[in-house]
Amino acid sequence: MSRAGAPPVDPGVRRDLNSIPAVRELTAESLPAIRAARPPRPQLSGEVEHSDLTIPGDPALRLRIHRRRAATGVLPCILSIHGGGFVLGDATVDDALFENWCRRFDCIGVSVDYRLAPETPYPGPLDDCHRGLRWVRDHSTELGIDPARVGVFGVSAGGGLAAGLSLLIRDLGEPPPAFQALLYPMLDDRQVTTSSRWTDVPRWNPVANRFGWRSYLGPVYGAADVPYHAAPARATDLTGLPPTCVVVGTVDGFHDEDVAFAQRLCHAGVSTELHVYAGGSHGFAAPACRAPLAIRARQVIDDWLAGQLGLNREEELS
Repeated sequence: MSRAGAPPVDPGVRRDLNSIPAVRELTAESLPAIRAARPPRPQLSGEVEHSDLTIPGDPALRLRIHRRRAATGVLPCILSIHGGGFVLGDATVDDALFENWCRRFDCIGVSVDYRLAPETPYPGPLDDCHRGLRWVRDHSTELGIDPARVGVFGVSAGGGLAAGLSLLIRDLGEPPPAFQALLYPMLDDRQVTTSSRWTDVPRWNPVANRFGWRSYLGPVYGAADVPYHAAPARATDLTGLPPTCVVVGTVDGFHDEDVAFAQRLCHAGVSTELHVYAGGSHGFAAPACRAPLAIRARQVIDDWLAGQLGLNREEELS
């Protein structure tokens, strides 16, 4: 008889993720305590400046800017959208990420501190990401950014927001991002795939996933006509999107929707790379994970980003 449920987790990934609290019993009642239990701040090198600025408006929007202190000239930019199931996290979680990328690529990082659900459901968080990208482009000269080399990166729910942002920009006729890198993106609210129903995944189980989507979609949750800007897997037309990299593990509830999305991007003529890691669970490629599988996945993402940023391996900073 075939084994039911998710495939086995890579032993090194399991060991590393055991030290990181998993989000499993996520409810309206537990949400405040989970938000308050912030992870420890990463050790920073001092070579990269991490500073906040506020975009005025109603509401105001905070962006966190990451720049190598010795950087000069006009630089490419990665706009990052953090994960957290639409209900957790803030822009500071990207500090460790850009400690690496700003030094390695000599790029500028911008992290969007979008409003969280359920307090702010769709389209509020997506609108914040759109405002952030437009502001970066409009102020590229003062930021020292090359507007033609601004791409987006998103993790989990941030990957879903990044994909939704690219669709929104396309539909508005605005210049597309230079690329989109989607790390185990949260794309499909319907939870109809096999992997989305696995209850034995070590992180972000179906209960948490339903809570995240219900919080984000608000009154339209469960409807047949959920906007595809909110749930990109629902989009029937994926043409005109930027070059895309999708990374996911086989032990992730998002596995099926991510693989299907990458395949459909290819069929739509979008330059697409798909990387699937046997034994990778949700969150397996986080900077804190030192398992060989996680290191390989991060190296693949870095290599792909280097190409999109117009760099080669010799040009990367050591």
